[in-house]
Amino acid sequence: MTAEDSPYLVRIATTPQDLTAAQRLRYEVFVAELGGDGPLVDHAARLERDELDPWFDHLVLVDRRVDPASLAHVIGAYRVLPGDRRAETGRFYSESEYDLGPLLASGRRLLELGRSCVHADHRGGTAMFHLWNGLADYVLERGIEVLFGVASFHGTDPVALAGPLSWLYHHHLAPPGMRVRALPPERLEMDLIPAAELDRKTAMAAIPALIKAYLRLGGFVGDGAWVDRPFNTTDVCLVMDTGQMSARHRDFYIRKKGQA
Repeated sequence: MTAEDSPYLVRIATTPQDLTAAQRLRYEVFVAELGGDGPLVDHAARLERDELDPWFDHLVLVDRRVDPASLAHVIGAYRVLPGDRRAETGRFYSESEYDLGPLLASGRRLLELGRSCVHADHRGGTAMFHLWNGLADYVLERGIEVLFGVASFHGTDPVALAGPLSWLYHHHLAPPGMRVRALPPERLEMDLIPAAELDRKTAMAAIPALIKAYLRLGGFVGDGAWVDRPFNTTDVCLVMDTGQMSARHRDFYIRKKGQA
């Protein structure tokens, strides 16, 4: 199927309807489905938003068969903030949870990722593949060198999450030059179970698909998780050096949309 034949299109949100539809999708996933909340969540209008939304670019996966006026045309979303915009916002979203000192001191071209979600009816298909292709185009066009952002486990119970968090700590901890650190007071240590006592299959089964996708592409996690109680999640900060991807994974990552 060529890009012209596909009913799906990935683009940066360009209209008020695009952004509102992305915030509606985020509400359905993060609030209605996963139980999150926040100071700027609009329950009456079913919109999940925050104070940084106006500064981000919002990559949206659009179903071209759906009328934009319905606000149901956006079936996938990703929000991204290039590092050169940090001076305008004053901070990255992740800085409320993590000390990003090693990344900020690196002098490299950074891109913060967040709020990745896909409509429940489109999971398990090609939707995430389309979003990743759109993200790849964005990264390549801007010469981004390091991707980072928080990704979430559902829930805030450290006992339930001890296995997967410990596996990430023992096997996927970022090297010192990229090792961001979770901040107090909601910092949760990740080395909760000794490495020798972990079962890989059990631990990996409990890690969300998005986090596993980053790991397959050569991503790492920062030191410590952060418990986001209003959002009902436990977050880890993923970091990835785009220049360190294996050739096989890099080829997948930059595959052209027309091959989908």
